[in-house]
Amino acid sequence: MLNWSKIDTVLLDMDGTLLDLHFDNHFWLTVIPEQLAIAKNISLAQAQADILKRYQTVSGQIQWYCLDYWEQQLNLPIMELKYQHQHLIKMREDVPAFLTSLRKAGKELILLTNAHPESVMLKFEKTNIDNYLDGVVSTHQYGVSKEQQSLWQQVQLDLGFDKQRTLFVDDSLAVLNAAKEYGIGHLLAVANPDSKQPHNEISDYLSVTDFRKLI
Repeated sequence: MLNWSKIDTVLLDMDGTLLDLHFDNHFWLTVIPEQLAIAKNISLAQAQADILKRYQTVSGQIQWYCLDYWEQQLNLPIMELKYQHQHLIKMREDVPAFLTSLRKAGKELILLTNAHPESVMLKFEKTNIDNYLDGVVSTHQYGVSKEQQSLWQQVQLDLGFDKQRTLFVDDSLAVLNAAKEYGIGHLLAVANPDSKQPHNEISDYLSVTDFRKLI
């Protein structure tokens, strides 16, 4: 398991790591195709095929996470729709005890998310998760996502953390791979990002389904 004596800084993903990914999965895979079908007067199946193709085109790039990009691409009121479904935004139940314990142990807790700043603010309003954190970084301020090495270089330059004494926690294997390539010393995968979906089988990284087991 993790050797906490060798960790000073904890970089934490938001969606699927600290918050239940169910909201985002439901929003992007159900709500958006439904709204697109209505707006373009096409079948739901056509809308789903259209949207999945669009998603795949920008997967792993900052555009995939950019609400402005999707508003322009789809001509849909993305933030307005998010507010309509905000009741689904929830913190994972194991997170408060985990973050509280880490703060008591003197660890620096930084949110490092690909989420758009407007989405981050909505989720802070709903969960108050920012009260547990020492800092918040949205990759949109750098114009490049966590999947890219240039992001890690810029974030380390700004935050000044020792990458050998840093733990990074995320539910995306692509993002964990990027952190590993950059040389982040400690990596942890979340195997159950969506409370409504089965757990993921993860063999490449130390993984967790309940943060409370780490404390």
